Amino acid sequence: MRGLTGEGSARTRGSIQAVSAALAVPTALALLVSGCGAGGTGARDEGPAHADSVAGAAATPSAAPSKSPDNVNAVALIKDDPKVAPEVKRELKPCVADEYPVDVSYGNLTEGSADDVVVNVLTCGDAVGVGSYVYREQDGSYENVFKAEEPPVYAEIDRGDLVVTKQVYEKGDPVSSPSGENVITYRWTSGHFTEKYRTHNDYGKVVGDSATPVPAG
Repeated sequence: MRGLTGEGSARTRGSIQAVSAALAVPTALALLVSGCGAGGTGARDEGPAHADSVAGAAATPSAAPSKSPDNVNAVALIKDDPKVAPEVKRELKPCVADEYPVDVSYGNLTEGSADDVVVNVLTCGDAVGVGSYVYREQDGSYENVFKAEEPPVYAEIDRGDLVVTKQVYEKGDPVSSPSGENVITYRWTSGHFTEKYRTHNDYGKVVGDSATPVPAG
């Protein structure tokens, strides 16, 4: 379920398919749990970690399983990262009290000794993804090894691959109704992420109801 996270904490999130711009934050967070990986990438093996179970959240076991990091302060990672665009940092502000609109997932994407950290930054009002990042543990600190900052965007871990969903709007589309999505799968190769697959999905257009005839008599 998509939600908010405080400084130094992470909550469960799911993937998104379409953004609900007109709803209040609690409703938007509940609705945006629908899967955004409809591009044939398969069921997700990873998901954002609960705050009370971050230490136990890990990627699907592999031949050389990595260790799960401690609870990462995702807000500090974003704010202190010179690779993050200034407008994304401006968007990253508390929505309620000290609750920040940040999704955090852990998983082995880069074949490192520790799980990598995927951070999605959302807007408060309508939970639109404005930036997605992957951080790799290096000598006790985290290095930004991937970023996507073309909203709406959302990144997930799928069986060791990085899957990024970018919603597509045609002229005249409202924010709440994109025309489709591009689902891009990246794989860690030779020290960086390379694109492996790309799928485009068109969303069906709902036909408006025809006028109801007036009963005779």
